[in-house]
Amino acid sequence: MVHLNACELNLGNCGPVSVSCTGKNRKWRPPQAAIIPNYHLPMRSFEVKNRTSAEDIKALRLITAIKTPYLPDGRFDLEAYDDVVNMQIVNGAEGMIVGGTTGEGQLMSWDEHIMLIGHTVNCFGASIKVIGNTGSNSTREAIHATEQGFAVGMHAALHINPYYGKTSLEGLISHFDSVLSMGPTIIYNVPSRTGQDIPPRVIHTMAQSPNLAGVKECVGNDRVEHYTGNGIVVWSGNDDQCHDARWNHGATGVISVTSNLVPGMMRELMFGGKNPSLNTKLFPLIEWLFQEPNPIPLNTALAQLGVVRPVFRLPYVPLPQEKRAEFVNLVNQIGRENFVGEKDVQVLDDDDFILVDRY
Repeated sequence: MVHLNACELNLGNCGPVSVSCTGKNRKWRPPQAAIIPNYHLPMRSFEVKNRTSAEDIKALRLITAIKTPYLPDGRFDLEAYDDVVNMQIVNGAEGMIVGGTTGEGQLMSWDEHIMLIGHTVNCFGASIKVIGNTGSNSTREAIHATEQGFAVGMHAALHINPYYGKTSLEGLISHFDSVLSMGPTIIYNVPSRTGQDIPPRVIHTMAQSPNLAGVKECVGNDRVEHYTGNGIVVWSGNDDQCHDARWNHGATGVISVTSNLVPGMMRELMFGGKNPSLNTKLFPLIEWLFQEPNPIPLNTALAQLGVVRPVFRLPYVPLPQEKRAEFVNLVNQIGRENFVGEKDVQVLDDDDFILVDRY
């Protein structure tokens, strides 16, 4: 066994690395695992990364998980996207998640994903905080995507715990630790999608980093209150619980799906003090939005409002016609003026929808 300095291997300041050798006079020993300390690609601009601090992100109360519209061939409809984003800004949203579950980041290539983050920053970054969903169940992918996201100017990153191929609690800590050093970060806990809860022990460990802006928490308001009682910023990830999370359990705000449709009303819910009557008024819409996995109902609703084309990337498909009719009734009950867009809401026929399987 011989020991070489990592710098001689062009690995940076990484300390000694063990290399196995053979020879008559050498006693073989198994190589010891080496952990190379974090170092990141020079493509990241520290000027861009440091433009927004974690403290700036912590102050946001209404963050919209923005929808990604499509053209009939399945490519991004950037004209419609820009209109959707502008509606959020005009109606008081302070931040947005780009390429999250609602925005169908799971159906994007990483090239598409980073392009959309960069486009959003370039067009709207002076008016709204852009939080790129650069998380992955692969630590390598999460690191690379986050480097690229900060390189194109995103203000913060959203990171989920590794899903499907779940890891241990120590693995969760190592995974998040690998990306937290790059810039402001929101950790996203949604066990219904990942199959694994991120327990408080992991979040308390991550909270030692100045780059942890906070947690998007979907487990419930008891967990929200546990964190807020310990000085950790939390955004409710459940629209049906966000009013109580904000006003009764200490949450800073909400990362919302419903605000795609009624951003002004969701802003009032987060900024206007306790308002159980408004919360009750919104509840049927929120229930409708989550009757099937998100973003299926949202995509259907935005298409019927005439805000986006009725194009779905598979495996998502529109809600059945009776559910589409229910949405029109909800719009009329709540008031069309409270919803995004200017066209009359309508019940679309099955033939109006385009399903794209190659994109």
